[in-house]
Amino acid sequence: MSKIATRDAYGRALARLGAEKADVVVLDADLAKSTKTIDFAKVYPERFFDMGIAEQNLMGTAAGLAAIGKIPFASTFAMFATGRAFEQIRNSIAYPKLNVKIAATHAGITVGEDGASHQTVEDIALMRVLPNMTVLAPADGPETEGAIRWAAEHTGPVYIRLGRLAVPVINEENYVFTPGKAVTLRQGKDVTIIATGLMVSVALEAAEALAAEGIGAEVLNIHTIKPIDAEAILASTARTGCVVTAEEHSVIGGLGSAVAEVLVEGQPVPMERVGLKDTFGESGKPAELLKKYGLTAEAVVAAARRSMERKR
Repeated sequence: MSKIATRDAYGRALARLGAEKADVVVLDADLAKSTKTIDFAKVYPERFFDMGIAEQNLMGTAAGLAAIGKIPFASTFAMFATGRAFEQIRNSIAYPKLNVKIAATHAGITVGEDGASHQTVEDIALMRVLPNMTVLAPADGPETEGAIRWAAEHTGPVYIRLGRLAVPVINEENYVFTPGKAVTLRQGKDVTIIATGLMVSVALEAAEALAAEGIGAEVLNIHTIKPIDAEAILASTARTGCVVTAEEHSVIGGLGSAVAEVLVEGQPVPMERVGLKDTFGESGKPAELLKKYGLTAEAVVAAARRSMERKR
């Protein structure tokens, strides 16, 4: 299975969009080589703005460009986009509902050796609490390209969570991104596994392991955290009777919390959450960190067993 980082897919998508939409402009916080906005900058330098290491100004300028009819993609590491510039995103972008696309790369702990100061496991929580904000977390390259293309057509603020680490390609090149709609990647009757971002491929690996034991796991890819597809979640859990969520994020405030809100208001079932357990990350190789913090297929399998046990 081929692999590509979603940040690389973002760079490619931007360069293509630049040829199709003259109103697309790109801003970066002195990280163009890392966020891959350099792909756009090389082709359209007159529509690329390096704002320096000044994320608050990055977001404020993006808001101003949106106010005059441009389609700005504001790009930086997820930690600095959501942490350092939260007030500007809240008051200058989300509150006036301006047409800014926040492309946040290097999300989660798979930033790796950069350590906790550059990792973010809180960004989904921070963004999904904001009114007017759409929150996307693509699972692979084709889904990222579809999400970026949709965001450019959509009017309103969008947060797009992207990663540094190359992840397996699970969708076809002609994949059509449909916002707000979960993707059922595998059907099953015993347990539902709901995943987002890089944990989608991990969930599929876990489902294979469970199948070897005779357990049928239904796997949902939730690429749109907000608005979340409550109908698909409730329909799946009605069939299986229990659920596991998997995310490269804190279990507090992210996908697991969003799914729990849906279930408690609609149809409560036994639930287990795979994610960081109220802790920061640390410096290390991505694979080592994923193992240490329990973001593995083995951890998802164990959670599925616990969830199934609780419904008996």
